[in-house]
Parts: sequence; structure tokens; C-alpha cells
Amino acid sequence: MRQPWTVRADGVAPDVGYFTQVADPDGGLRFWWLGQAGFALEHGGRRILLDPYLSDSLATKYAGTVFPHTRLHPVPVDPSRLQGVSAVLHSHAHTDHLDPDTVKGLLHQNNPLFVAPRARRQVALDRHIPEDCLLAVTAGEHVELGSGIKVTAIPAAHEELEFDGQGDSVFLGYILEIAGVRIYHSGDCVPYDGQAELLRSHNVDLAFLPINGRDSRRLQNGVPGNFTVREAATLCQEAAIPAVVGHHFGLFDFNTVERSDAVREFGDFAGELQWTLPEVGRCYAIERAQQPAEQLKGMS
Repeated sequence: MRQPWTVRADGVAPDVGYFTQVADPDGGLRFWWLGQAGFALEHGGRRILLDPYLSDSLATKYAGTVFPHTRLHPVPVDPSRLQGVSAVLHSHAHTDHLDPDTVKGLLHQNNPLFVAPRARRQVALDRHIPEDCLLAVTAGEHVELGSGIKVTAIPAAHEELEFDGQGDSVFLGYILEIAGVRIYHSGDCVPYDGQAELLRSHNVDLAFLPINGRDSRRLQNGVPGNFTVREAATLCQEAAIPAVVGHHFGLFDFNTVERSDAVREFGDFAGELQWTLPEVGRCYAIERAQQPAEQLKGMS
């Protein structure tokens, strides 16, 4: 049996504003939730962003519509002030995952590699990603993000699996291997046939999964959905993933789940799964477990 990893809120480390400073070259593996599906990962002085939405562009785009996309919390950090970002991974082309204002801001002080779906390569270019910085991928491909960091793209089903005319996946998830940990960021996703078996074959240690669910009203108004809390937990059980971080809640009032409800539903899996509902901007350490696996299950 694999030795489990555990997620721990770091009460000493700085909040996400720390990314405006030079990275700690000796820092361990840790992450910050940026809100929605966005995360910042850091290890040994290297910084990677996942699906960052660090602007208010959607409120402008959808003003006066059924779903006006008004933020429930402010942007946690100005992207133009971030430093040392070496790579940015975009799971798909929806604006809260591939945001032109965030991309433009990041380019002020960074020259990162941008990874995005090949099926939406032109969208990525139209949203300010420089062509020489864009690596367009599809499911099944592998990317090296410098020494010791490997990324594998796998399919995601944002309500359903979707492909372009060349057979490339429109929606992706990524499995990152970093510092000995395999982290699965699903992007926006619902359960699909073969998903658990695919993830099990990759020996995933920790999953970042959306938990805001889905319904017909959202879908009819152009907002496809994601896992429910129960579906996310069940996938982890079926795929032998011992720990999960829930996200994609708390930003838009029409597309969220109440934290208290998520706590209650994850609580049904106590003794079976370690789960974390992060706070925006707070630092979380990923560490080797010092306790037997059965003692780590439950809330962190």
C-alpha cells in the first residue's frame, strides 16, 4: 500500500499575496486556493498556476443577464504583481479557467509556459497567450515542466466528453507529478465511464475536484456543471485516491454549494476519505503522513 500524503493548513506560511515576492528555494510542496478552480502550487522555488481566474472580466461580460457573474469574494491577488510563475495550466477555454485579463496581467512580470487544450488553441492565442509560450496538448499526452515535474493530460467531461474535428479533447484534466506526489486536477468535470479505472492506473495521491454540482436551469443558460460532493467522494473511493480538496464553490451565487452542506456531505465519508474545503488565499502544505492511513480520514 502506498504511504499516504496529507493536506494541512499551514498557520505559519503567508497567504497568496506571498506570490508577489521571490519564491523560497527551499520551500516544501504547498498550494493556495485562488477561488473557483484556481490553484497556485509551489515547490523548491518553482511556481505553477492551475486555472487561475484573477479578474472580474465575467461580471463585465455577463452584466444584465440571468447569471451576472458577480463575485462573492474579491480577487485574492493582482496577477500583474505575481512573480516567478514558471507554468500555467488551463483545463479548458471557459473564461473562469482561461481568462484573458489574468493572462495579460501575468505577462507583466512573468514569461511562463502556458499549457492548454489543442482543441482550443486559437482561443488561447486570442486571449493573449504568446504563441511561443503556448504548449497545446490533448488527452494522453505528457509534458515536462522542468526537472522533476511531469504533467499528464486526461479527458474531462463538462457534462459530457467533447472532441473537436481532429479528435482532440475540448475539456482536460491534468495529473501533476511533483515532489513524489501525484495530484489530479480534473478541471470542470462530471463522472464518466472508465474515469475511475483511468485514475486508478495513475496511482493518484490527491485530487482537486469541483463540487458545485449541476442542474437543468444552469445548463439551459450556458453553465454546464460538475461533480456533486457525493460524486467527488465516490470517485475518490472508486479510484483509490485517499485525499480530496473540494473547489469551484463560493464565487458565484448561482453556481455554488453551501460550505456547511459540503461539510455535512463529506462527513458521510468519515473514516473512508481525507477531505479539505480550502479557504481562498490560505496556504496548505502537502506532507507525508506521520500517522496510519486510517487515522487520517475525515476533515482537514
